[in-house]
Amino acid sequence: MKFKPGDIILGLFVVGLIFLILIPLPDMVLSALLIVNISIATIILMSALFSTEPLDLSLFPTLLLITTLFRLGLNLSSTRMILAEGYAGEVVAAFGEFVAGGDIIIGTIMFIIITIVNMQVITKGSERVAEVTARFTLDAMPGKQMAIDADLNTGFIDEAEAKRRRKKIQDEAAFFGSMDGAAKFVKNDATISIFITCINIVGGLVMGIVFGGLEMMEALEKYTILTIGDGLVSAVPSLLISVATGILVTKTTTEEGMSETLIKQLFSSPLVLLIVGITITVLGLGTPIGWGAIPIAIVWFVLSNRLSKKQAVEAVESDIDTEDEAAEEIRKPENVISLLQVDPIELEFGYGIIPLADVNQGGDLLDRVVMIRRQVALELGSIVPIVRLRDNIQLAPNAYSIKIKGVEVASGEILFDHYMAMNPGYVEETIDGIETKEPAFGLPALWINEAQREKAEMRGYTVVDCPSIIATHLTEVIKRHLHELLTRQDVQTLINNVNETHPTLVTELTPKLLSIGDIQKVLGNLLQEGISIRDLVTICEILADYATSVRDTDVLTEYVRQGLSRAISKKLFMQQTNQVITLDPSVEQQIMASVQHTEQGAYVALEPKVVQKLVAQLKKEVNKLTSIGLQPIILTSPIVRIYFKHLTEQYMPDLIVVSYNEIEQDVQIQSIGMVSIA
Repeated sequence: MKFKPGDIILGLFVVGLIFLILIPLPDMVLSALLIVNISIATIILMSALFSTEPLDLSLFPTLLLITTLFRLGLNLSSTRMILAEGYAGEVVAAFGEFVAGGDIIIGTIMFIIITIVNMQVITKGSERVAEVTARFTLDAMPGKQMAIDADLNTGFIDEAEAKRRRKKIQDEAAFFGSMDGAAKFVKNDATISIFITCINIVGGLVMGIVFGGLEMMEALEKYTILTIGDGLVSAVPSLLISVATGILVTKTTTEEGMSETLIKQLFSSPLVLLIVGITITVLGLGTPIGWGAIPIAIVWFVLSNRLSKKQAVEAVESDIDTEDEAAEEIRKPENVISLLQVDPIELEFGYGIIPLADVNQGGDLLDRVVMIRRQVALELGSIVPIVRLRDNIQLAPNAYSIKIKGVEVASGEILFDHYMAMNPGYVEETIDGIETKEPAFGLPALWINEAQREKAEMRGYTVVDCPSIIATHLTEVIKRHLHELLTRQDVQTLINNVNETHPTLVTELTPKLLSIGDIQKVLGNLLQEGISIRDLVTICEILADYATSVRDTDVLTEYVRQGLSRAISKKLFMQQTNQVITLDPSVEQQIMASVQHTEQGAYVALEPKVVQKLVAQLKKEVNKLTSIGLQPIILTSPIVRIYFKHLTEQYMPDLIVVSYNEIEQDVQIQSIGMVSIA
């Protein structure tokens, strides 16, 4: 480990503080260290005064401990020297004779006042502010975290900015928590200084009278002046650091310096300065204060007049600048680059739905969108792009529109302050409401008000609120179009994640066997049929096994599906005996005989009449299953599955087609229908 010179110096300094308490110092060294102590306290005060935010001095709690220990060590060294030699260097003598005027009473009073002000006014107030700030900072952390997630979800910030903001919140909580305890260092330091001063006076009298042969008053004057000087030379740095502590815990974050902020906040209104001038004038003329107040009042009148003129000039310049900017904007050629950006997913809504998305009005739609992205990522294993939320005045007040890559793919309309009640199929008692359709699945539903909600739930209806309706619709749209949203960059991110734990696998697979684009097509095929790609390691293992001999991404997809048979069976076949529809062997043979292979892939070239007849028979069998409440699943041979799916997806895109190789051996299958065209 390489040590920096600064680290060595800091370590020696902290160790030296301990020895400072134990080892006697020469008077010249002690005087120099006392001046260094005052210098350090002044530096800390100025740094706190001119910092833009509290975290600029994030090590301040540690500085408090070190400076307190340094000050205590100097205090003990000077005490030892006063008692042993009756002298503690020029700095202590100067504070005792010059600052205190060489008078015992004046010096004592000054020391007591400085100590009480430090301990009772500044330190105690700072301690209370630090305690309250720490509590409020911790209480506000969840809300700030949610606000960051909302900004990240809506695209206002990127992931790096979100991490920076989260770290800042954590640093603030740690800082103010530490300040809550560190303020007690300064308070206890002020208390111990009084105790040391009393010991110095008593001990000095004993040493002067018993061992020095001095008279009572002579010893009292000599040692009291030295003790007061020692107390003042320690109290002044302590007071400076206490003020720095108070400034830091009461400081609010500003982009400007403290002086500029104070001037703007205190001297921003000419009316305020005018009233102050009038008040001082009245006090000068109407009270015994006299004419001495009039010059000060004149200063306030002059400042008020100048500020008023300055604001008038700034207002005119602002109007001119605004007009110039507007004219320049008209003359400037349009920046079309910013208009070319297309958001992957957009949720637009009318102004009536704004309260559902506005956190300040109690809306939680932003939080729901964050949860949707996480839910879909966990369920399907794919990266969900940021959902852009925006209001659109062209939409009806209670309408919303869901767009994929700038094109509307779904829309809906809600009835504000109402709930949607849906009959799950077994409820016989009806309720009054406005007939509608659930937007995500097209199921019949009713709009009911708050008063009918409890009655509907008691009768067995499924009742959902407006944010849940929009969130459910958005979730289904994202799942349906997730294969379109999966980009090569997303695939690269997923592959990088696998590479962290399985580098050998990734090195073998890409780019040697398959490109990122080929892997994207396979993953897109899986997502298009609702197959999770979360187990990406298994998917990559299968691709690495077969990509050496197969280049067709559709065929590779079939191999991957067969490798994921456990997950597919678990998702589709949950009953003890599962009903499916099968294909007539002659239909399978006819499909395979019509497969045409090209450089772009394979396709089925059946005659249109045959396709129409096949689709009609398929719909007939599917309706049989849906009429008895079963999910229609078509079971085919492995070689036919992909071609049959391609053949029927434009007529029945949500139809589930599986092959025999995608079903686990312990799953019980019962065929209750067969599609034939004979």
